[in-house]
Amino acid sequence: MKFEHLIEVNDPLNPLIDALTVKQVWAGLVLRAESPKLFVPHLDEAIIDQRTDSGFRRRLRYGELVVEDRVELEPMRQVRYRVAAQQDIAESSLIMTIETPSENALFVRFQYEDSHDEATDQANAMYDEFRRSAYVESDIDTIGMMRELAQEGRLDATLN
Repeated sequence: MKFEHLIEVNDPLNPLIDALTVKQVWAGLVLRAESPKLFVPHLDEAIIDQRTDSGFRRRLRYGELVVEDRVELEPMRQVRYRVAAQQDIAESSLIMTIETPSENALFVRFQYEDSHDEATDQANAMYDEFRRSAYVESDIDTIGMMRELAQEGRLDATLN
């Protein structure tokens, strides 16, 4: 399954929404990777056990399920999550990219991909539709949490 969508962070035509800066969005995306329990309430534990100059490895525990992934950071532009095939989990990835098509416009593009073949995708069509919907809701919640953290000044504090 390949799936992507775009969330508008700043709408220049809507003065009721507080605009976020690219730096605040970047800080929010990094915080989501480093402290995912802020963004994923049903996550029981997140441990970062290996850091490099360009990212880190995590172990995420959801009850009995443990998922290991790698997070790659391209500063001020993109966060990539890569999950290798493990237990009953197929290889997959999530890429979050900051896009600024014009001076006042700011978006985050979310791109999901798993390693299922076309036959598996067809067999899982109804399930994948549910997953797409859940991904969109989760990503909307991510941007909402970033707004809350920005209002509290927590995204600016992480930039220093």
